[in-house]
Amino acid sequence: MRYRLTFVAGLALGYVLGTRAGRERYEQMKKSVREVSQNPAVRNTVESATQQGRDVAGKAFHTVSERVGDRMPDSVAERVRALRERGQGGEAADDWGTSNT
Repeated sequence: MRYRLTFVAGLALGYVLGTRAGRERYEQMKKSVREVSQNPAVRNTVESATQQGRDVAGKAFHTVSERVGDRMPDSVAERVRALRERGQGGEAADDWGTSNT
């Protein structure tokens, strides 16, 4: 209950502060975010981090697979297999809109 009350209080505070800032401030922040996200250095960093995340996840998958082996429930094994096949099928872009370079 305490967490719900904290969440609601934070939501109300955010709403009040947001309405006081107004539309102009919102558009200004939106423009700043767009400029940062279109910066080539930021895009390259995001793509590098995404690729490193994929590599680490692949290594973790193989490590867990070796240790768990046949003890993994069939439903989990099927789900993992389906996710891996889906990930290997579309090489052009992932769900986040970044390229797989």
